[in-house]
Amino acid sequence: MKSWSFQRRSILLTAVALLVLGGVATLGLGRKALSAKAPEPAAPPVNVTLVRVQQQDVPIYQAGVGTATPLASVTVKARIDGQLDRVGFTEGQDVKAGQMLAQLDPRTQQAQLQQAQAQKAKDQAQLANARLDLKRYTTLLAQDAATQQQFDTQKALVAQLDAAVKTDDAQINYAQVQLSFTNIVAPISGRVGARLVDPGNIVHATDTNGLVVINQIDPIAVVFTLPGDAVQDINRAQQASHQPLQVQAFTRDGKTLLATGRLVLVNNQIDTSSGTVQLKGSFANPAHRLWPGQYVNAHLVLGERARAITVPAAVVQRSQDSTYAYVVKDDDTVRLQPIKVAQIQDGTAIIDAGLTAGERVVLDGQYKITTGTKVAAAPAPAASGGASAAGGSR
Repeated sequence: MKSWSFQRRSILLTAVALLVLGGVATLGLGRKALSAKAPEPAAPPVNVTLVRVQQQDVPIYQAGVGTATPLASVTVKARIDGQLDRVGFTEGQDVKAGQMLAQLDPRTQQAQLQQAQAQKAKDQAQLANARLDLKRYTTLLAQDAATQQQFDTQKALVAQLDAAVKTDDAQINYAQVQLSFTNIVAPISGRVGARLVDPGNIVHATDTNGLVVINQIDPIAVVFTLPGDAVQDINRAQQASHQPLQVQAFTRDGKTLLATGRLVLVNNQIDTSSGTVQLKGSFANPAHRLWPGQYVNAHLVLGERARAITVPAAVVQRSQDSTYAYVVKDDDTVRLQPIKVAQIQDGTAIIDAGLTAGERVVLDGQYKITTGTKVAAAPAPAASGGASAAGGSR
């Protein structure tokens, strides 16, 4: 009886143990199934701005700050003393070379001219009479009716009166020139400024201010400076070019091209105090977009880099000893690409090595990514410094 009871208890304990083990195994399998059905979500792509690497012709230039100046500037002055009778110009108007600007009272100079002409007429009459006498003395000398001394004296008188007539001619020319000075004409074409003397005033040749200032503003000049180190580059560019080097004048903010001209002067020495060299460009200025005294940014174009690889300057990243860019691969992940930058100008970087045209590179958002990061294209800024926005296209 006891053995049967003990046997039943053993069977029951074994069954309970099997049930417990089965439950644990079932719970473990359930957890594995749940784990397989709900994997952890992947990290979302990082939004960055992308652009395409471009290949284009890029001008090579040196930039400096300059000032527009008249190509020529003349202070018009009276060359003789006299009363200013009238003015023949309107302040601020354009005048042509030879145009009458002012009129002085001419009566004194007219009287001097008439006096010189009268003196010439008198001397010419005396010369004509002296020549007739010389002719008579020549005949008398041949007949031994006059002495050699009388003949020589008359001959000298003719020469003296002939010289007097030539002097009278010179005096007449001088008087005519003085009379012409009463008509004051424009020596150059240009634009007149404010009238400095009103009609009715007495003007003098020694006056310092003059009557008016004429500035030649079409064409106009821009005087600017560059570092002295640029002289050798300029000389090489001039020797390689059969035409004068091009000069571009921009507004102070560098955004608007005002005019394009040509280089006419590289000064013959470098200023040792500033280490700069002075240059001058000449510009056609029919619309008067350049004005004397105006500050401009001047670009001296030295040549052109054909089919250059370019990206916006913001693409270029710098480490302690190199430059690099983030290139987006076909699977939208990024890699760090070392690059060699030849030059940065106008917000555009010219790349010598490391990038090829058409590649997508990160323009903005580099601080959020690293090698292997998956990215998505965000809208590009309106101005991309010479490279077009890549968007999400591949």
